[in-house]
Amino acid sequence: MADRVYAAGEQVGVLTTEPLGRVLDYRAPEGGCGDGDFVEVPLGPRRVLGVVWGKARGDWDPAKVRAVHRVLDAPPMRAELRAFLTRAADYTLTPLPAMLRLATRAPGLGEGELTRRVFRLSGPVPNQMTDARFRVVEALRAFGGAPMTLGELAAEASCSTSVIKGLVKLGVVAEEAAPRDLPFAPLDPRHGPDLQGDQVAAADALVHAVTADAFQAVLLKGVTGSGKTEVYLEAVAETLRLGRQALVLLPEIALTSEFLKRVEARFGARPAEWHSGVTQTERRRVWKQVAIGGASLVVGARSALFLPFQRLGLVVVDEEHDTSYKQEEGVLYNARDMAVLRAAIVGCPVILASATPSLETWANVEAGKYTRLDLTARFNAVEMPDMKAIDMREANLPGDRWISDKLAAEVRARIALGEQSLLFLNRRGYAPVTLCRACGAQVGCDHCDARMVEHRFLKRLVCHQCGETKPVPLACPSCKVEGKMAAVGPGVERLAEEVTARFPDARVAVLSSDLFGSARALKEQIEVIAAGGADIIIGTQIVAKGHNFPHLTLVGVMDADLGLQGSDLRAAERTFQLMRQVAGRAGRAAGKKGVAWLQTHQPEHPVIRAILGGDEEAFWRAEAEERRAAGVPPYGRMAGIILSGPEVQAVFDFGAELARRDGPLRAVGAVLYGPAPAPIARVRGRHRVRLLVKADKGVAIQAAVSAWLAQFRVPTNLRLAVDIDPQSFL
Repeated sequence: MADRVYAAGEQVGVLTTEPLGRVLDYRAPEGGCGDGDFVEVPLGPRRVLGVVWGKARGDWDPAKVRAVHRVLDAPPMRAELRAFLTRAADYTLTPLPAMLRLATRAPGLGEGELTRRVFRLSGPVPNQMTDARFRVVEALRAFGGAPMTLGELAAEASCSTSVIKGLVKLGVVAEEAAPRDLPFAPLDPRHGPDLQGDQVAAADALVHAVTADAFQAVLLKGVTGSGKTEVYLEAVAETLRLGRQALVLLPEIALTSEFLKRVEARFGARPAEWHSGVTQTERRRVWKQVAIGGASLVVGARSALFLPFQRLGLVVVDEEHDTSYKQEEGVLYNARDMAVLRAAIVGCPVILASATPSLETWANVEAGKYTRLDLTARFNAVEMPDMKAIDMREANLPGDRWISDKLAAEVRARIALGEQSLLFLNRRGYAPVTLCRACGAQVGCDHCDARMVEHRFLKRLVCHQCGETKPVPLACPSCKVEGKMAAVGPGVERLAEEVTARFPDARVAVLSSDLFGSARALKEQIEVIAAGGADIIIGTQIVAKGHNFPHLTLVGVMDADLGLQGSDLRAAERTFQLMRQVAGRAGRAAGKKGVAWLQTHQPEHPVIRAILGGDEEAFWRAEAEERRAAGVPPYGRMAGIILSGPEVQAVFDFGAELARRDGPLRAVGAVLYGPAPAPIARVRGRHRVRLLVKADKGVAIQAAVSAWLAQFRVPTNLRLAVDIDPQSFL
């Protein structure tokens, strides 16, 4: 249906970003307005942002209907984006205003084309400068020479504005007026790489999908190092040749630096970026240019899905299995699934790329819903790493050591060859538990039911749930005895301590997200490592996500059993994916064979055997059969209900009331479990209770859950969140 135009005074429906849960009626302003127009409307004493969503509801006294204040100078929201927000809201059971907020996360959307004062490097840098001036220069260099406003530059360099103005006087930095929202440099799709083997057939198939200009979901499954990026960039190139826009989603900001360099090498210019590390000024520029077609390629995090593309022609979800694509706070959605939905609404292909696809995607391929393309060999005839196990039951390690003698010998051999080793432990901090050896008490968070983790680099205990920190106590908070507090168990910082002691001459780098003050600092460390600036790398799961370290030939997994603990229905799948991804960092350069050693106390465990055996299809088939027999995703439906409040009894009482009146769920054959305390039963001082709805695959679970919850009014001091297709049960 074509967008409607409304004459001045005619009633229209406006969706605002305020948490009201409905479209509001207003009168069109002088000059009229149309569907999708961004408007400013009065709401009580304030004026708020809204979008003309269609005809007025007509259920409000016409005499009390107020007029739209003004139509903003912004490209109207296209019908396909409005449809996407509506469908996404319906699927996730999210209020539509909350979805609209995701699509308007840029400042100054209603401002016209104005100029701004910006700063950029302009002259030679003196040999001697203060630390503050040096930070300013480095900040400008880090953003690729892009100009920055005074406030942004001061914040990025952690200095006062007078420092920047001093550099202007010296001629090192230039201050100038610039248009606020310059278009992005055009990308040249003509000069691609020389593809090899099955890369050629896969790229041809993807290019054909783009030219067909119709929805198609494609799994691009390739072993680590097989060149998946080069293959799907051919589809991006075809999209650009056809004058359309492309979106590439990445799971981690840390991946964007290397990826942007590859894009620039391939297309001759940098694409637009959209993630939390981008300045507010740049967010506004990206939003505006995407809306008018001035940005042909966007590389971003999951929230980039909600940008107002003018002519979207391709969506790529790289590392589609990654759990980072699930938003766990606020609006609860899975970006992989929403990417498929947006592509279906637009009518363009979506590429899901992974070496270890999610079981949901694998099942959709098996059901014939998705097409599958395979890259079975590494690029340039590079061999896959060998996978081997070390039985830790026979290692006889003392209590303060975590590296087996066998793994230590392998590391020494790599150092002698001038090659790198990666020691992987998926635990941040120094030690996961701090306890008193006098009374046995463990130090917990004052606001959460979680143990505090020692971060020795910070000299603090940190709660990984709410971020609360406190000093490491000298005396036990429980029994008051001094000198008995002990760190128990290893984290990456403790592992680094052992590595430094056992390999004193080695250059050691620790990659853990909480050790870096900014995404830029993390990117810089990754670049140093890739250039050979470390002999031993110690890292959490951040190192498993697509990084290319050409000198790395050895991977040691410190505790391959860690992810198999607990009752998570995806524990086996996630362990398999993580181990294969981590192992895939080894031996990615020609002539350097890699090997991965898994330290395990359960070498006979089916998942460990599957990892070592390398028969991925057998693993997926076995995992699929177990899930099918249990009736759980992807062969069943689930919805999580999370209640929270300041008083535990009130939360449980409301949960019990929900459970007593579950008729709408039973009417469709769904089963309700709970209420029960969440595994982490208190976060930020709020007590948490969970319920779980389980239903057959064919059940319209959203309609049933909506009808069930419509019976209740949530008490004002409680919060209720619905998580359709939950990934986490904490």
